[in-house]
Amino acid sequence: MFQAAILIGIYSYIIFALGLLGLLYKNTIILVTIIFIVSVFLSRKSLLTIVLHSMVEYTSKIFEINSISKLKKVISKDKLRSLLTFLLLVQIVINLIGALAPERAFDALWYHLTIPKLYLQSHSIYHIPGGLLYYSDMPKLVEMIYTAALAFGSEITAKMIHYFFGVLSLITIFLLGKKYLSQKTALISVLIFYSNPVVSWQSTTAFVDLGRTFFEILALFAFINLLANKQKKWLFLTALMVGLAVTTKILAIFSVVIFSVLLIIFRKSIAELVIFISISILIPLPWFIFSLLNTGNPFYPLFSSIPLPQGFDFISSLKGFWHSPDPISPIYIIIFPLLLMMISKFKLPFRVISLYSFLAFIFWLSLPPSAGSRFIMPYLPAFSILSAAVIEAFPNKMIQKYLILIVVLISLVTIGYRSQANSKYIPVILGFETRESYLAKNLNFSFGDFYDVDGYFKNKIKEGDRVLIIGSHNLYYVNFPYVHESWLKDTDYYNYVLVQNTDLPEKLKSFKKIYENRKTNVKLYSK
Repeated sequence: MFQAAILIGIYSYIIFALGLLGLLYKNTIILVTIIFIVSVFLSRKSLLTIVLHSMVEYTSKIFEINSISKLKKVISKDKLRSLLTFLLLVQIVINLIGALAPERAFDALWYHLTIPKLYLQSHSIYHIPGGLLYYSDMPKLVEMIYTAALAFGSEITAKMIHYFFGVLSLITIFLLGKKYLSQKTALISVLIFYSNPVVSWQSTTAFVDLGRTFFEILALFAFINLLANKQKKWLFLTALMVGLAVTTKILAIFSVVIFSVLLIIFRKSIAELVIFISISILIPLPWFIFSLLNTGNPFYPLFSSIPLPQGFDFISSLKGFWHSPDPISPIYIIIFPLLLMMISKFKLPFRVISLYSFLAFIFWLSLPPSAGSRFIMPYLPAFSILSAAVIEAFPNKMIQKYLILIVVLISLVTIGYRSQANSKYIPVILGFETRESYLAKNLNFSFGDFYDVDGYFKNKIKEGDRVLIIGSHNLYYVNFPYVHESWLKDTDYYNYVLVQNTDLPEKLKSFKKIYENRKTNVKLYSK
């Protein structure tokens, strides 16, 4: 898994380099990707080999089988393990259905996909000024992979990449869990994590949080290995994984602090602390330099005039556990009192995970309540392993069985909830509904989603035209030449004005209305 993560990071930076060189052309990306894949295959271990080996190991360890007859014996012998595996596979399939549908999630259509699409259209990575796509300068490891995905296909390719980050996280949780727990309990930890509604939702979007989750759990895995065998390579891998997490989402800078605290407590080495921090910051450093050169601020839009969510509200943050549309599993709250009773009896790995989880929770509480449950998701693997450890070690077998029953019931609830939510994707996936019809029915036009529902813009706007867009917020589905009001310059040419959910500005009254769509709240004006 560590090699897979490193290769993912290398590939992301290859796309970043192409963008800086102005070489983000479809054919160039395809050629470079083929060369990269061939090179990896020719090396000792390929990314595909690593992933497939891990998946085979994961499955075989669960069942401990090498034949159909052995499988039948395992199923009859251990019905609980078979049930847990079945529930997990059902959730994987349900989430896959959501991942195969056209994107409609707000942040994905706002910047996770729109910025890579603009990079592709301009064949370069550049600073996008204004108050809309201000995240264009922040580290974007996963969005670089989305840039390549859009060159190869559509946003569904990007969604599948994010989905597989979730699957890779499952494998990593199991591999870490089975190192210190029974294989059955390791499977429970995987099911606890994947039964979180927020994880199921994220698995169906082109966000980046599951990518960060993958790197975060690998960082914890590496740190525990460092304490176990004291080999220096694990220090470097811990720092490298944290650096990749920061390059995925800058909020992972909290993890630099968390692991620094863990190093001070458990290693007591200033030299190791300096090495860790240096490598963790070195990995995203090219992006910080890119931002500094473009904005004068290496962390833009942080510490800038851009209005970002702020504030601290302890109660509102806690409500995110159960009041958000896709909340956190209640199992963590149920197990927490039991954890407090047992933590003193835990071995070192679980004491480390406990402190890691506590620090992560404190940092999450310091975020604005609007951050929501997905910002704590990268730490849920640790919470899940810790919860499973409590279940395994709890001395009262009756309570232990009730806790496992609760885990199963939560999984069933998540399956029911996500089955209902994802059922609307099936017609468009199977071709019974057109992509156009699906998006016209499911996009939120009042929130600023744009889509050419009737094909008017496709037929009207020619290659030499340019549309000034006013009011629209989520621009991913704009498929004609345009400039948005947020980055409009005085010298920019445009011969059409598109207005959504607002009125035409007074200074543009010379433009005459030629089109209106009441469903999308869009009007088009021409000179």
